[in-house]
Amino acid sequence: MKVAIFIGSVSDKKNMKAASEILSRFKIDYKSYVISAHRLPDILSETIKKIESEGVDLIIAGAGLSAHLPGIISSKTILPVIGVPIFNNNGLLGGVDALFSIVQMPKDVPVATVGINNSYNAALLAVRILSIKNKDLKKLLLKFRMEIRKKLENEIEQYL
Repeated sequence: MKVAIFIGSVSDKKNMKAASEILSRFKIDYKSYVISAHRLPDILSETIKKIESEGVDLIIAGAGLSAHLPGIISSKTILPVIGVPIFNNNGLLGGVDALFSIVQMPKDVPVATVGINNSYNAALLAVRILSIKNKDLKKLLLKFRMEIRKKLENEIEQYL
């Protein structure tokens, strides 16, 4: 199992860190790329072809402001793409501009979209998708869910 993480700008890198942490926790191989969809479209296209030939199963792409990166990637591949809208203090709209750019994809160019700055959930969604065909990963995911449940039950107990 392999995942590619695309980041639109170096300034967005810190917001995508949680995705790499989750993928590592589930022992999923990944590689990150910082490529602007607007400034380096040729390099983006070449990199998409490269990762497809390397057997990547899924793409997570995070971008802020106009946030076209996930959509452009989706237009160039049939791999599932999960978009992460990013708010990075450079915009005035709190990341809503990026959210709308990613979630309002035209028909035939799907991008799954998570909440603003939520690369954590993007990676968990990737794990869920990949676990469909991988029994070991599914077991790890179920164990993770039980750990979360126990943690929350322990937190609740102190208020009962």
